[in-house]
Amino acid sequence: MEFSAQQIADYLKGSVVGDPGIKVSNFSKIEAGQPGTLTFLSNPKYTEYIYTTQASIVLVNEDFVPERSVPATMVKVRNSYEALASLLTLVDSYKPKKSGISSLAFISSSADLGENAYVGSYSVIEEGVKIGRNAQIYPQVYIGDNVRIGDNVTLYPGVKIYKECV
Repeated sequence: MEFSAQQIADYLKGSVVGDPGIKVSNFSKIEAGQPGTLTFLSNPKYTEYIYTTQASIVLVNEDFVPERSVPATMVKVRNSYEALASLLTLVDSYKPKKSGISSLAFISSSADLGENAYVGSYSVIEEGVKIGRNAQIYPQVYIGDNVRIGDNVTLYPGVKIYKECV
C-alpha cells in the first residue's frame, strides 16, 4: 500500500512540513532510511539521523524544532511513537487474514474457538481454552489449560501461553 504525507497527517491528526504529496510504501529505521519509506524520531539520542536519513517521511513530535534543514518531509504529531504504532496497526489491518484450522494442529475437544479463527500447523490448544472471534493463531503456538483469549488477537509463531492466563 502507498500513502502520501498528507494522508498520513490527516489520519494521525498531524501537520505536514514539506511535500504533502510525497508517498511511502514501507517503514525503516531512521538511521537506515531509504526513499519511499517512513520512519520516526521519538528518542532524542537519534536526533542526528533526522538530518541524514534518506527516508521520505519522518514522524516527529509536534514540539520538535530542527536545528538545521531536514531533507525528509516531516509529519508533526502529538506523540511520534504512538503515531507509528497506530500506522503499523492500520497497515496490518489491510493485510489479508488467514483462515481455517490446520489438520496438523492439536485442539482439545473442550476448547472453544470463536468464529473466523485461524489455527496454524503444530499449534497446541489445551483443555478448557476459550478463544474469541477472528483470532489468528500462527503455527507452533502453545496455549495451556483454561486460557482465555479475546477477539481479534494475533499470536505469532512460537508464542507460549501457560495455563490459567487471560
